[in-house]
Amino acid sequence: MDEETQNTEGPATARVTCARCGASADGVTPPPTWLCSVEKGGRQYLCEACARTHIRAIEGRLDSDWW
Repeated sequence: MDEETQNTEGPATARVTCARCGASADGVTPPPTWLCSVEKGGRQYLCEACARTHIRAIEGRLDSDWW
């Protein structure tokens, strides 16, 4: 397989954090309303509010540094 699988298991106090605003969600799995983006080889998560604010730039595949 060419893709690496990420181990999503972690400590019980692990939290997922938004890459834009710093909002966090309990657990190692983001809520279903959050977006996942792969940039510079790493996964970044966006909360629902940030995703809604920047949806046009995200769909246009603009670099996150631009928006």
